[in-house]
Amino acid sequence: MTATDNSDSRAASPVIEFAGVTVTLGGRTILEDISFTVAPGETRVLLGPAGVGKSVLLKVVNGLIRPEAGSIWVFGEEITRMPEEALFPLRARTGMVFQEGALFDSLSVRDNTAYQLLQDPAISSEEIDVRVHEALRFVGLEETFSLFPSSLSGGMRRRVAIARALINNPELVLYDSPTGGLDPVTSTHIMELVMKERDVHHTPSLMVTHRLQDAFLLCSHHFDEQRNEAVPLPKGQTDPNTTFLMLDEGRLIFDGGVEALMQSKIGFVREFLE
Repeated sequence: MTATDNSDSRAASPVIEFAGVTVTLGGRTILEDISFTVAPGETRVLLGPAGVGKSVLLKVVNGLIRPEAGSIWVFGEEITRMPEEALFPLRARTGMVFQEGALFDSLSVRDNTAYQLLQDPAISSEEIDVRVHEALRFVGLEETFSLFPSSLSGGMRRRVAIARALINNPELVLYDSPTGGLDPVTSTHIMELVMKERDVHHTPSLMVTHRLQDAFLLCSHHFDEQRNEAVPLPKGQTDPNTTFLMLDEGRLIFDGGVEALMQSKIGFVREFLE
């Protein structure tokens, strides 16, 4: 096989792959026999009510929680029993948007956004400033560079959290309930940024949410870079790279596209959609 063939094979490999993953915490099974993949360029929306294991699954992807059984591959490397220090380079390739933003109140927007870069003494302060301005421009908040989180609205804080996750041009983005606790208008603005990263940079992602309106917005719209806004797809069309997973009591009960989701006969899925 030629070098080109090897490269193409790696490019086609899943960015994330779970195979029979079970996680137990405090004697309770949180995730049971979970198997799924995230393909290059794919956005996977992980649906389900609170308490079914969605956030735990994201921590498993990052190696913050280890499974009792099964295997996990990220960027083609099995992380299931990988030593902690070996996980650092993989985490550096992943952007994480935490629940409610998780900004540091004592740090400026500049230093919150640049938090990963500040850990690297090889990156100059001037380069950090340039990259922070670029990340804040992407989320429409360049003017907040010198402010502190206490002076920002909830939606602005969430946008700064997204800028922080994207500062290193990640190869994978994990979103943990990015619109949780926000009003509908602000939530739409946040979802536009998720869509923008999907459609402009084609970054694969895994997004946890319990909000169906967020999930369906991603499916029914695309980000128009020239207009700098989300626009509806033609009637009857949905984004082919946005697909769904659904958890119930720690088990994966659905894995597929929006049409299959809407037509599902699974009782829990029907109840969740109604």
